[in-house]
Amino acid sequence: MIDIDFYYDFGSPNAYVAHRTLPPLAERHGVALNWHPILLGGLFKITQNQPPMIAFKDVPLKISYMNQQMARFLMRHQIDFAWNPHFPVMTTTLMRGAIFSQGKNWEARYIDEMFQAVWVEKLKMDDPSVIVPRLAQAGLPADEIAAATQDDAVKKALFAATEAAKDRGAFGSPAMFVGAEQFFGKDSLDDLDWYLGNLASGAA
Repeated sequence: MIDIDFYYDFGSPNAYVAHRTLPPLAERHGVALNWHPILLGGLFKITQNQPPMIAFKDVPLKISYMNQQMARFLMRHQIDFAWNPHFPVMTTTLMRGAIFSQGKNWEARYIDEMFQAVWVEKLKMDDPSVIVPRLAQAGLPADEIAAATQDDAVKKALFAATEAAKDRGAFGSPAMFVGAEQFFGKDSLDDLDWYLGNLASGAA
């Protein structure tokens, strides 16, 4: 069976828009979509990568183009989005929660709600006094999740997941893999769509 493995961090606006567009893409091709939480800051560190706002801080035309490109993408896919004034949001707690959510019947809801909180509601989701009420509002086990984010096993699992992403070849988020084939960034979604179509027809 063909799977799409999606490596994400709630703090990435590009991961958010990929999160909104990947499920219908996967459904259209009849393939499974697997969610892999990572800590993006940690991945940047171990791959010697930098976020765009730092990498291109001295190239204002590049920053301007990226903003224009994002606006075009949001319009094309009709995605609700609001720039978070607290950016960059430190997502360590949220990503530990994502690790803890794996395999539970509320995992998909946790992912949806945390992305929504950061990139639509513009909440300061690195503040426990904001996180816990927001989890409860979503009908999630807020106290259980909060306790799990302080568990050593969960902390180690997030570190291991980030290392595993690097070992597979990921250097940022959103990173999507179909087998050994990597598709990085929201702009690679058209290529992913094309590639899955070719796999189905036997052309890839």
